[in-house]
Amino acid sequence: MLILALRSLWNRRGTASLTLLTIAISVLLLTGVDKLRHDAREGFFNTVSGTDLIVGARSGSLPLLLYSVFNIGQPTNNIRWSSYQQIANQDQVAWSIPITLGDSHRGFRVVGTTDAYFEHYRFGKQQPLTFAKGHAFDDLFDVVIGAEVARALNYTLGDRVVIAHGLGRGSFAMHDDKPFQVSGILQPTGTPVDKNLLISLEAWEAIHIDWRAGTRIPGMNVTADEAREMDLTPKQITAFLLGLESRMSTFHIQRAINNFRAEPLQAILPGVALQELWQVMSIAEKTLLIISGFVVFAGFTGMLGMLLTSLNERRRELAVLRAVGASPFRIVTLLIFEAVLLTFLGILLGLILLSLLTLGIQDWLALEYGLFLSSPGWPSASQWWLLGAVQLAGLLTGLIPAWRAYRYTLADGLTPRL
Repeated sequence: MLILALRSLWNRRGTASLTLLTIAISVLLLTGVDKLRHDAREGFFNTVSGTDLIVGARSGSLPLLLYSVFNIGQPTNNIRWSSYQQIANQDQVAWSIPITLGDSHRGFRVVGTTDAYFEHYRFGKQQPLTFAKGHAFDDLFDVVIGAEVARALNYTLGDRVVIAHGLGRGSFAMHDDKPFQVSGILQPTGTPVDKNLLISLEAWEAIHIDWRAGTRIPGMNVTADEAREMDLTPKQITAFLLGLESRMSTFHIQRAINNFRAEPLQAILPGVALQELWQVMSIAEKTLLIISGFVVFAGFTGMLGMLLTSLNERRRELAVLRAVGASPFRIVTLLIFEAVLLTFLGILLGLILLSLLTLGIQDWLALEYGLFLSSPGWPSASQWWLLGAVQLAGLLTGLIPAWRAYRYTLADGLTPRL
């Protein structure tokens, strides 16, 4: 039956190839959307772990999450250093990670922080940050870069880095009088950390010590050596992450921060904010999945049209098979087997195309959009369900021409048409 089905499809290889390609593209889109949805969800929820609270200026939970963790958007206001110290020094706080944002380097965000970032920041399943090369800050003008930055810009240890003022890719305001040197390169994490350049808060103050309101103060030029001798205690930060001694005190600390009297602050629970963010994105996710379903339906409609069209051309062939002893049931089985085989080959080709496409664009997606696709592998549980549904749809599609063939008689097939 397999050999017979393959030869039959080979005799109609033109239309069969087009149908096969249509099914493969449908499977590619359907499984690709599911993979994108799954990897995006995993990426979002694995970006930060082990952090109990994220604190920033009062603006909204989603904006605070986006600019503090995902490098998307800009903060509405900064936090006074004294406010940060007052909260971070509370007995219930186990550790804190201050971060300052606002500068960039060739399109990548620069983050001002402390050594606590490398010690306490966790991603995935409580995984710590590790160095592929080098170490954290030793000198005032040391910079640690993420894996994507090193790959995209071909940086290695000791390379010179000039930070630009602001977040634009084409910024003309450069801190070129105080260049940095790459002291460490982080291992890939599959999170936005890979696209960050990390400097110390003191270095952040040093490069901005002769700047006001986004421009250099006229007539004031503090050199790098002069900056080393100055008081570089931060005056403001953008946000900070908190780890608490006990999870039981989370809501108590959150309420205290939200009611902080010195300035308007907001503390959010990362897990809750991530759920809110995913709910916003789920509309687009479901829309893409529905569109993919319609594409699959269109693919099988094309296959049905091909089978029905070829059936009229094969009536004499089927009649000859009946004449040499093939039973109606065997004819029906042959046509169903052809549809199932065509669907299976389309699924196989679609999975191959998905793997090739993933390998081809995963670095580009990570670099341009911060979306990290997992490497091609065995289909996930949800993809197995989708592939099973596609295979079942192919079987049901094959039943229609099979039923019509069953109704053909031997005389009808052998009678010439005038």
